[in-house]
Amino acid sequence: MTDRVRVLELRSATGAGGGPEKTILLGAEAADPRIAVTVCYIRDARDEAFEIGERARRRGVDYVEIVEHGSFDRRVWPALRRLVRDRGIDIVHSHDYKTDLLALMLSKAEEIVPLATAHGWTGHSRRERLVYYAFDKQVLRAFPMTIAVSSEIRDDLIRHGVAPDRVRVVLNGIDHRAFRRDPALEPRMRAELGIFSDEFVVGSIGRLEPQKRFDLLIEACAAARQRKPRVRLLIAGDGSLREELTTLAANLLPEHACQLLGHRSDVVALHHAFDVYAQSSDYEGTPNSVLEAMALETPIVATAAGGTAEIVAADREGIVIPCGDTRALARGIEDTLTDVGAARERAVRARHRVETKLSFSQRLATVERIYLELAARRTGRVKPSVTEEWA
Repeated sequence: MTDRVRVLELRSATGAGGGPEKTILLGAEAADPRIAVTVCYIRDARDEAFEIGERARRRGVDYVEIVEHGSFDRRVWPALRRLVRDRGIDIVHSHDYKTDLLALMLSKAEEIVPLATAHGWTGHSRRERLVYYAFDKQVLRAFPMTIAVSSEIRDDLIRHGVAPDRVRVVLNGIDHRAFRRDPALEPRMRAELGIFSDEFVVGSIGRLEPQKRFDLLIEACAAARQRKPRVRLLIAGDGSLREELTTLAANLLPEHACQLLGHRSDVVALHHAFDVYAQSSDYEGTPNSVLEAMALETPIVATAAGGTAEIVAADREGIVIPCGDTRALARGIEDTLTDVGAARERAVRARHRVETKLSFSQRLATVERIYLELAARRTGRVKPSVTEEWA
């Protein structure tokens, strides 16, 4: 193939975004020379906390921002069509219910192929769950291909009528080279956070929203403190439940035994203060935060939400427990802090897994094979060398 495949990564997000932003921006930065990637974010004009554009510019990716004034700003549509034409886009790769619809519309108006990645439907409002998400799954039935970031998401799509041969599971991966533990950092980070040498730190990172179940984690740490009284909980992230969780922690834990750290950009450094990483979610796609903990060799206790059980083999790379089980979460934390040797062995195996099976380069190569396949369908040209070159 002499021509480059031109891909538009299309997404709508707010503030600092989440896991998909890491995947999109790193993928654009590390794209194979045969793939030309433009990243486009639709940003609400009222979102003063939006920082994805700055992150994209620091990475040197081809980035375009379309500002909308309201959720249904008609000016977005002609701006997108101009972008597709100006960049000569072949594939529009959407990442959420709003851009899924726009990608499908673009496929009817322009000569592009729509591709979606279903990262999961994690919103908690009634309108999102009953209207937007239900409609999104119907929209994806019309896509020639959807990437599901977990088998659970794939099965959900198929239940909603998406043809099985139009869904491929591609688990999230991580650039393990950017996430490496440095034991020399541990005392410094613990000192910065005011952690005493005899304290056991349970850490967690995520948006303070209902599906993350940080209420469950606070309750589990309160239970764990009955046997491990020096347990301390640190949660990095922000969201709508901050006030509620602050009140819950004050009611269940002693002062300073739980800190809500707010949004943090120093995830790598922060992990050096953790003795165990806990995920308490009821719902996930494939959680980037768990992949980061694996890469940073932080022992993991996690609920089997979404793709978590696919990336963390239970009792081999971490302790995996049922969703919603406070007692199991507390017991997993206690066991990790008690049997340090076993926890360390699991952490080493987790690091090996992200260096091999869950490396970002392997995930990116798989996605780029899909780009080439869809581009070949679009042009009607057969590329027999694709499988060999990208194996």
